[in-house]
Amino acid sequence: MHGPALSGWLLVVVCAAGGAYCLRRMRRASGEERRAAGGEAVMGFGMAAMALPATVVAPPEWMLVLYVAVFGLAAAAGLLGAVRGGGHHLHHLVGSLAMLYMAVAMVAAPGAAATGAHAGHGGAATGGIPVLTGALLAYFGVYVLRSGTRLVPVAVPAGAAGEARAAVGGRAPGSELTLVCRLSMALAMLAMLLTL
Repeated sequence: MHGPALSGWLLVVVCAAGGAYCLRRMRRASGEERRAAGGEAVMGFGMAAMALPATVVAPPEWMLVLYVAVFGLAAAAGLLGAVRGGGHHLHHLVGSLAMLYMAVAMVAAPGAAATGAHAGHGGAATGGIPVLTGALLAYFGVYVLRSGTRLVPVAVPAGAAGEARAAVGGRAPGSELTLVCRLSMALAMLAMLLTL
């Protein structure tokens, strides 16, 4: 009874919270970190919008086209960032392309929004290319596992307690929350891809 709608609303909350945290991070950051936080905020709020259960909030057809446009632009920005700096920009590119892929699958599925299959929740599957969906699932699965292991506390020698406060496990203070935000959005991406 509560399955698809409840999971959709939980995804909305997780993604919107991630987007809000990224906006807060963006306000405090500068330069490259600010751009990364902005990209993650767009991704979080976009994922929240796509995860809305269509049985409760049916998106108009123009909204699906808007998803394609927004995530197409985000993918182009991710490509520019990956060319300039690589690293985490490559992850942004893959995430944006995954969202673009899901948005195109939603637009291509005739009547998907009307039948409640918004982002795969609550209705017939919206479709997609199984090999590409599988590759994206593998990528985000590995990303989640890798990120999760980075959150495991590192044993600190007894004499280095002061240094442990400055950087837990070699990370700057507060970076764990950023990593948790990225991890939760990657888990939400996995959930959305599984329902595609």
